[in-house]
Amino acid sequence: MAARVLRRLPRLKPLNRLQVILQHLKMSKHTDSTAEVLLERRGGAGIITLNRPKALNALNLSMIRQIYPQIKTWEQDPETFLIIIKGTGGKAFCAGGDIRAITDAGKVGDRLAQDFFREEYRLNNAIGTCKKPYVALIDGITMGGGVGLSVHGHFRVATEKTLFAMPETAIGLFPDVGGGYFLPRLSGKIGYYLALTGFRLKGRDVQKAGIATHFVESEKLPALEEGLIALKSPSTESIADLLNSYHVKSKIDQEKQFVLDEHMEKINSLFSANNMEEIVKKLKQDGSAFAIKQLETINKMSPTSLKMTLRQLREGASMSLQDVLTMEYRLSQACMRGHDFYEGVRAVPWNTSTQRLSPGRSLFQTRDNGKPLT
Repeated sequence: MAARVLRRLPRLKPLNRLQVILQHLKMSKHTDSTAEVLLERRGGAGIITLNRPKALNALNLSMIRQIYPQIKTWEQDPETFLIIIKGTGGKAFCAGGDIRAITDAGKVGDRLAQDFFREEYRLNNAIGTCKKPYVALIDGITMGGGVGLSVHGHFRVATEKTLFAMPETAIGLFPDVGGGYFLPRLSGKIGYYLALTGFRLKGRDVQKAGIATHFVESEKLPALEEGLIALKSPSTESIADLLNSYHVKSKIDQEKQFVLDEHMEKINSLFSANNMEEIVKKLKQDGSAFAIKQLETINKMSPTSLKMTLRQLREGASMSLQDVLTMEYRLSQACMRGHDFYEGVRAVPWNTSTQRLSPGRSLFQTRDNGKPLT
């Protein structure tokens, strides 16, 4: 069933050499500097540039529908050896999905509320299964949808400007785009902590947490990109070697302790509970300044989202990425039918909803509205 969900739209037919060439010729229209996403081939590298700087490169459905088929084309092209994705504007890689458009669509029952999540998650899966090395230069704000465009690829390069967060519990949603897959696989319970509290990681801490694979100074990214493009028939190993050479030379915050180091013992203990009530109880019993601060943060979140998110991560810890994305699609549609999401978007950062998630398993294991998701 998971495969059927992610194959909602027709698969691309196998491309022969002529079709690949024609596709490259068509790409010229995407390199218009006014386009929302720029797609180009330089050397052996396919380059995706998110180009909505005024919107912090927020991802919309139009961008998704351009990026997905291009990744599939490059994946089959024998002359494309790696894929690079980056953002313009200097402030953000991608600050998330176009939440306002989704909110407006969901209120009136427009199909965008279905299509956006389904196609975004299909793109996340394509990145996670891409056969070509995929390098995300996550310079600047990287949240929500921007995490989905980067974290499932082979390499994620953070800089001193990187600001990572999954803040969805504050808006009645959950850390989607495969959050149920990668977050519980981080060291200890740090993924649970990041998911439930929306805590922000900055700069080198994004790499130390295991979200980024490398850290490079922002000003060195153009040289790094040129180095990647110049590689002759690059392999995953040779790309890793080049990234490592930049990483080891990066001096910014090199000696700085990981921001959560002193709290990891508490995080691993307090966020290991089986349900939110138990986590809250542990935080109250602990009584430390750190625990009190987390309790204050959690009290501002949607109670529904907190319960949903904890269940999502616990389930996702033993699931494949594709199965997690299928689960998350069902959850997204449940959120679109509920109340917390719309109230959360309206009232950010404070959410006053008192709804609770039913203890039943329907959101995770049954079909959407009893119908197959195909």
